[in-house]
Amino acid sequence: MAHEILIVDDEPDIRMLIEGILEDEGYETRVAATSDIAIAAFRARRPSLVILDVWLRDSQLDGLGILNVLHAEEPSVPVIMISGHGTIETAVAALQHGAYDFIEKPFQADRLLVVVRRALEASRLARENEELRLRAGQDTELFGNSALITAVRGQIERVAPTGSRVLITGGPGSGKEVAARMIHARSRRTEGPFVALNCAILAPNRFEEELFGLEGAADGSGRRTGVLERAHGGTLVLDEVADMPLETQGKIVRALQDQTFERLGGSTRVKVDIRVLATTNRDLQAEIMAGRFREDLYYRLAVVPLRLPGLRERRDDIPGLAELFLRRAAEMAGLPQRELSVDAIAALQAYDWPGNARELRNLMERVLIMMPGNSVEPIRAEMLPSTIGEGAPALLKFDASADVMSLPLREARDMFETQYLQAQLLRFGGNISRTAIFVGMERSALHRKLKQLGVTSEERGVG
Repeated sequence: MAHEILIVDDEPDIRMLIEGILEDEGYETRVAATSDIAIAAFRARRPSLVILDVWLRDSQLDGLGILNVLHAEEPSVPVIMISGHGTIETAVAALQHGAYDFIEKPFQADRLLVVVRRALEASRLARENEELRLRAGQDTELFGNSALITAVRGQIERVAPTGSRVLITGGPGSGKEVAARMIHARSRRTEGPFVALNCAILAPNRFEEELFGLEGAADGSGRRTGVLERAHGGTLVLDEVADMPLETQGKIVRALQDQTFERLGGSTRVKVDIRVLATTNRDLQAEIMAGRFREDLYYRLAVVPLRLPGLRERRDDIPGLAELFLRRAAEMAGLPQRELSVDAIAALQAYDWPGNARELRNLMERVLIMMPGNSVEPIRAEMLPSTIGEGAPALLKFDASADVMSLPLREARDMFETQYLQAQLLRFGGNISRTAIFVGMERSALHRKLKQLGVTSEERGVG
């Protein structure tokens, strides 16, 4: 979306000149002639940048006074000071008070545009650095090649440029916030802020303050910006939205409908331009039936529903994800890279992963740090926590000196083949064709062998 620039100057000709220069370059503009109008415009809707004259006739505050108010309320919005009576002292004072740059009148259009572009780029980089600092180590892509996750990525590519609201559902750790980041990165708002509000960890009495902010005193002191304002021009994620109190749900419905709201303690409606994404690990239809979630809010959020499959639904992706997390953990900890043995991968694929990809990532970090043995030795199934191996095929816990030695050759062979094929089916996510290629059998022959050994279609998964 186009950047909006607030122009503050007491001379109509100057305002019109700057408006024309900026609008020719695709920027949107608003204008103000006095401090009262400028501050009201700034508070009504945060601009991307302010161009501010130092000297203002018939104004309660001069440019430096306005700069102090704006900088106190939102220091991330860059301010370019201009003046026809510029001195070195005035320029230095403006920069000391937080201005991005100072330009003397009369100025050339090219000079103004260069400074505007630089200020907007500096603001974008500062915002990105802050977001990266807050979210260091988090994924920004959904990894995997299974049909389910490939379909999700395709849905994201289609919905991201549209601007529609998206409701992202899925179990804990399934990648809902990662999907939200992907939507933002592929949207027309990619240069705007990405703001996430975690509804699950916020105290009920703090919701409205976090959403709408505080008005504060008339001079701007005590004012606090809420997430709706901070996300202006970008994307707001309501993470685990089912945990939002009912009373707050009612108030945000109107904010979503007309993109305006009032700060707590205020009476002026603030207009914002945001795209809202919501995530939840609950069944919101069931929450509506139970009276815990508003139906009107649901339909405003779920314009496009997007479901993230659990890791147990895409076991094909587990080997690649495990190796990716293991490699990242080694890089972050400064440890040698380790490999996963085939039996360890099969054990990982047999586990149900209630915590999904997040649980797998945490396990790989823990195993790498705590695992015995040298760095050359691969990670084997017996090195994994006992809870991981409990659901693995019996072959992974096979003891050649135990019962098998008391069996006739044919029964021992059948036991081995059963456990071997179960392990390979798990390895390939139940895909008969891929399993047949790996074990060196025709697909029809593998079907017959599985039927002969009594491995049912439920155990095999899809072919």
